[in-house]
Parts: sequence; C-alpha cells; structure tokens
Amino acid sequence: MARYTGATCKLCRREGMKLFLKSDKCYTDKCPFAKRSYAPGQHGQNRKKLSNYGVQLREKQKAKRIYGVLEGQFRNTYEKAEKLRGITGENLIKLLEMRLDNAVYRLGFAGSRKEARILVSHGHFLVNGKKVDIPSYQISVNDVINVREKSKGSEKFKTFAENPKTLPKWLEANAEKLEGKVVAQPSREDIDVPVNETLIVELYSK
Repeated sequence: MARYTGATCKLCRREGMKLFLKSDKCYTDKCPFAKRSYAPGQHGQNRKKLSNYGVQLREKQKAKRIYGVLEGQFRNTYEKAEKLRGITGENLIKLLEMRLDNAVYRLGFAGSRKEARILVSHGHFLVNGKKVDIPSYQISVNDVINVREKSKGSEKFKTFAENPKTLPKWLEANAEKLEGKVVAQPSREDIDVPVNETLIVELYSK
C-alpha cells in the first residue's frame, strides 16, 4: 500500500478529532476541521453508529495516521510489541514513540511528524555521530541526536534554537548545540497521543 498523498485535513475529519498533522495550521482558525468537523464525503454528516469492530478499526487507523506509518509497518511494530515483556498495547505505543522521526518531532526540530520524516529522509540528523536517514529507526536510551553540521545554517534549525520546545520527560535537548538525548524509556503517562491502545490489541487478537 502506497503512502497517503491526499488532503491531510481529511484524515482528521475522518477520525472526528484533530490529529495535529499539519504543524502551525492546526492551531489556527484556518484549520478545515474547525469549519467541517464531520467526516469527508457525500454522506459524512450522516455517519451511522459504529460496530465494535468499527470502533477498534478506527482506533488503529488513528494511531497509524498520528505516527504516519503504513499498514505493514504498523503490523510489524505490533508483532514486535507482542514479543516484549509487559502490556502489548503500551509496548506498541512506546515502540512508535521511539521512532527517530517521532523523536525529531518531539525535540522540536520539526513542526509535525510528517515534516520530521522528510528531514530525517534527507539526511539532516546524526544518531551517536552517524548519519541515519531511516525515519523508522528505533532509538534507545542514551542515544544522542544531532543536526548535521552542514544543516545547522538552515533557518528551520535556527528557529528551533531560538524557540526551544517543552519536552517530554524521556528527552533532553541542548538548543545551542542543536542536540537531543534520550534519557529514559517513555512511560505511557508521558505519551500524549489520544489513542486507546487496548482497542488495537483487541482488533489484532481476533
């Protein structure tokens, strides 16, 4: 399945809530969801009540869209989560949170996860001194994420240095060095995504 290339705001409307997929625009009155919060399509305003399966499916789709992963990637991540100790649903969210593109977004180097994926793919970041251009790369505790020396002159990263972002507890940042560090594994309480991972586990358990 190819990556979705349609109107991003339709994804928020389909899930019935803001997913904050488009950076600053999502926080303004120009956000299409603020004007049309119903689902897209001819019958969007006449949505029927979902079945239990439908509710579970929508929760999975919401998680996929928030983190910007494809169906196969999401399934593979779920299978990894099943093999780890602990609660499968929480393991799933933690694995998604520990993707490099998500860490770049959380550190404030990008305004959205989509933008973070593009920046990582274009080779703007080092992990422990080595260039990594794979957005799904799994980071670990004590990993250091730096902006490449050649990229530090970009206006994008100058803005980051001037306006540091409030970080989750599992990350630290040095705005002057354009550097971030993973200081701990994220706990579920630290992850502010509006997803009920239990419903996703129920869906895959059928």
